[in-house]
Amino acid sequence: MAKILINDGIHPDGQKMMEDAGFTVNTTKIAQEDLIAELPNYAAICVRSATKVRKDLIDACPNLKVIARGGVGLDNIDVDYAKSKSIEVINTPAASSEAVAELAFGHIFSLSRSLHAANRDMNGGDFKALKKSYAKGSQLRGKTIGIIGLGRIGQETARIGLSLGMNVLPVDKFIDKATINLRLGNGAANVSIDLQTVDMDKMLSEADYISVHVPFSGGKALIGSEEIAKLKKGAIIVNTARGGTYDESALLAGLESGQLGGVGLDVFENEPNPRKELLNHPKISVSPHIGASTSEAQRNIGIELAEKIIKQLA
Repeated sequence: MAKILINDGIHPDGQKMMEDAGFTVNTTKIAQEDLIAELPNYAAICVRSATKVRKDLIDACPNLKVIARGGVGLDNIDVDYAKSKSIEVINTPAASSEAVAELAFGHIFSLSRSLHAANRDMNGGDFKALKKSYAKGSQLRGKTIGIIGLGRIGQETARIGLSLGMNVLPVDKFIDKATINLRLGNGAANVSIDLQTVDMDKMLSEADYISVHVPFSGGKALIGSEEIAKLKKGAIIVNTARGGTYDESALLAGLESGQLGGVGLDVFENEPNPRKELLNHPKISVSPHIGASTSEAQRNIGIELAEKIIKQLA
């Protein structure tokens, strides 16, 4: 049977599915510079964001049938070139949507109540002074969240916002509207809400919070100084999509001027070495690119990858 290289890891359940289907699965990490010699022995490679599969590597692998990416973005793969060589390129757009949306709201909650800063200051700080300085938090009910990108993750983000009683203003170049099903717990009946997308300027002028969920492969930042100037004073914006989607220098300037009330970042322009000004800023909540890093999401990704790879190689 065919050999499959899992170069950036996979959940054990996904690995077991492929092995049970009769495939030889290698989970030993092969360095990027060594792949050109080793990958020709495999019919499929499974990567995350660390491993790059570019034209030169594709040309060196005549036996390669499948390139699989555990996650949503495909910016580390030369997709069109691979397809021109009849290589199937697959990803897992649905498996981690809930995890990423929940992390976005984790940053939103943290910034709204200054939890990130309070956590730093409580160690050795003056309790009474801190209580006073952090006594001006904001609640989310009744506030407006702008969502840039109404794909799977954007819709999950909208679902959480609606469930919290927020007004949702989605922006998307390719989607006019989406139906959001609110999955209420404790056996309550589900509710469906139709969301109509709006233009960027309307969203920028009305949003108290913004969360971005679009692919980004370089070029002009989606949110820069021009867009920040159009926001409500004190707006909070969050990025769990891709580094570079927000102009980091513009974010720092917006925080300095007070135009921005806070920023949540899970992704950065210069990963894995983000700017120190971002990491140390009192109004920035940070996390180390962990949007899809929950046990549930990783299992979902592994199973979805396994199902798709098995289907392609069977």
